[in-house]
Amino acid sequence: MVRHIVLFQLKKTVSEGDRLTVMNQFKEAIEALPKDIDVIRKIEVRFNMNPAEVFDIALVSEFDTLEDVNFYAKHPLHVAAGKLLAEVKENRACVDYEF
Repeated sequence: MVRHIVLFQLKKTVSEGDRLTVMNQFKEAIEALPKDIDVIRKIEVRFNMNPAEVFDIALVSEFDTLEDVNFYAKHPLHVAAGKLLAEVKENRACVDYEF
């Protein structure tokens, strides 16, 4: 099994209202993906509650293989969900590991 963790930092110049709107749209889009992308074993999006940290969004998902992660990453519905953050994203970090 592979756990795929992605962290997103949003631009500080984006208003709090706009940030929350985009974050919720992204969460809804990502968490809807398992019904269309069958390689996703588990997926969730959570928002950081600690203002002392720089990342705003955590996406945690699980797959059988790294090949499945790559299939998911290129899937048009996943790409569309990622575009929801395109204009407000400052930074992104990712790690994939076996468990």
